Amino acid sequence: MSQGLKILVVDDERPVLDELVYLLDRDDRISTITAANSGAEALRALESGEVDVIFLDIAMPGISGLDVARILGQFKTPPKVIFVTAHENHAVDAFELNAVDYLLKPIREDRLRESVRRALEDGAGPTLESDESIAVELAGVTRFISRAQIAYVEAQGDYVRLHTTSGDSHLLRTPLTTLEQVWSPHGFVRIHRSHLVAVAHIVEVRMQSGRCSILVESGNASTELQVARRHTRGLRDLQQDRHS
Repeated sequence: MSQGLKILVVDDERPVLDELVYLLDRDDRISTITAANSGAEALRALESGEVDVIFLDIAMPGISGLDVARILGQFKTPPKVIFVTAHENHAVDAFELNAVDYLLKPIREDRLRESVRRALEDGAGPTLESDESIAVELAGVTRFISRAQIAYVEAQGDYVRLHTTSGDSHLLRTPLTTLEQVWSPHGFVRIHRSHLVAVAHIVEVRMQSGRCSILVESGNASTELQVARRHTRGLRDLQQDRHS
């Protein structure tokens, strides 16, 4: 690696593939870049040459990015994997497959350079940006909201409802347990089997008759949410850390 990283970029969307190659080519820590537009083509490229890091799209027809990563896990010396995707809901799979990083489209050049740094330093698992954008649908139109706008998340079967500080809510097809694992490093805490809350948006913690509840920003008012007994201690410790 001292001679520069050998990179393989895999994406079935040609404009995305070309953009990634262009941005990576501007990084002087990289010596060679090979492009592939399918999982099968990626595996052929891996057989024919040495690769240090693979930037791997997840949702591809035929052999998906997750399939490729699982195959790489059988290599004696596998390349480091950085997933590139338009969705957050594969992040848990990325953790399980020991990915170095997890990038959400559209890719920013500074975020891409950070991924290269993590690959060079043997990063300790994937991370999401401190304020990621989340794609949601409203009346048939896709829009993006910032994670910093989300006050709390409510479980609804295989979906979650994102409640924002402006009072809006959006349905997202992602299990609550997935968001808990991915968003915990970014200030979200589980308070109940049905709720994940942004600590920064808790305006009050109430204790009454041994029961704990919190008030969370919600539009022009506040929403009261019950805290399960097993989560009460952890929430109070987080609050103390926040104000210390």
